[in-house]
Amino acid sequence: MDSSDGLVRLLAEPARLRAFAALVLGAGDVPAVAAATGLSVKDAAVAVRRLRDGGLVSGGNGGDGDGGDGGNSGNGGDGLRVADGRLKELARTAGSAAREAAGRRTAADPLHAFVHDGRIVHLPARKGRRRPVLERVAAESFEPGRVYAEREVDDRLRTWCEGGATDHVTVRRYLIDECLLTRENGRYWLTRH
Repeated sequence: MDSSDGLVRLLAEPARLRAFAALVLGAGDVPAVAAATGLSVKDAAVAVRRLRDGGLVSGGNGGDGDGGDGGNSGNGGDGLRVADGRLKELARTAGSAAREAAGRRTAADPLHAFVHDGRIVHLPARKGRRRPVLERVAAESFEPGRVYAEREVDDRLRTWCEGGATDHVTVRRYLIDECLLTRENGRYWLTRH
């Protein structure tokens, strides 16, 4: 396994995930994994083998639990353990890749500090910095020439505000104050410039 994607694929199978959890919680051999997970010894052995092949588990003397380890499968001598060094290595690799990607996004998008994945993370207090954020929200949320009811405007703006520190009513007010949206009798539309 060479990436965090490989880790996700390895743990996506429920039996392997359960076996991994049992090992994290201290199961030291295949029979203990089977007992902790409710898997058969054979299924637990297969899951442990795949985890070992993927580099997430180390130790053991075969760990099959099916007699293929010289008859030692039930004696607690397997010494299976999570290869936490491998997990730390994957975390470092994924972290550096994420930092590189963030650096590329920041260079390509000057609004990156305020807008992430279609969400307003932080609405700037300074008008000069706030306006480009609002322009993006307006351009990506509303179609020119279309009239919107207040409920529809609120629904669209709520999406931008989920998980952020700004509420949709504030964003709506700023859009109107900045003349990006026009409001009349409970109807809204993009202001033409």
